[in-house]
Amino acid sequence: MAYDAGFANVQVHQARELATGFVTLGTRDLARASRFYEQIAREMGIGRSAESDHFVGWGVPGVAAGFGIALPGAVPEVTRGMVPLQVDEPEQVERLYEIALRNGGAGEVAPGDCGGFYAAYFRDPDGNRLNAFCVSQH
Repeated sequence: MAYDAGFANVQVHQARELATGFVTLGTRDLARASRFYEQIAREMGIGRSAESDHFVGWGVPGVAAGFGIALPGAVPEVTRGMVPLQVDEPEQVERLYEIALRNGGAGEVAPGDCGGFYAAYFRDPDGNRLNAFCVSQH
């Protein structure tokens, strides 16, 4: 199989331009999930941007990017998937992975190079899958 460096370079460039938008995950325990995600958000340099009895969101006020958690029925569109958490450097990927494990998360793939990305995969206490990553500076 041939390797097309031009194609790979375009993919890395496009990845740098992507924004994750706002992702909401379901939880059975809003208080527990809030404690878990508060640590993740703090490491990413963002704070709470919205909060109610059934929902908590983190992000930059006025910017449609970030993540949130909601109790069942509060956000009908919530389904299980994978949430991308893009950060600036491999050390931050490693810190997010460790924060997740210390706060009730479960590791799936330890931080490492993933061919153009440095990434780690883990689950929150509700089983939602997250991917902390940064674009490698190759």
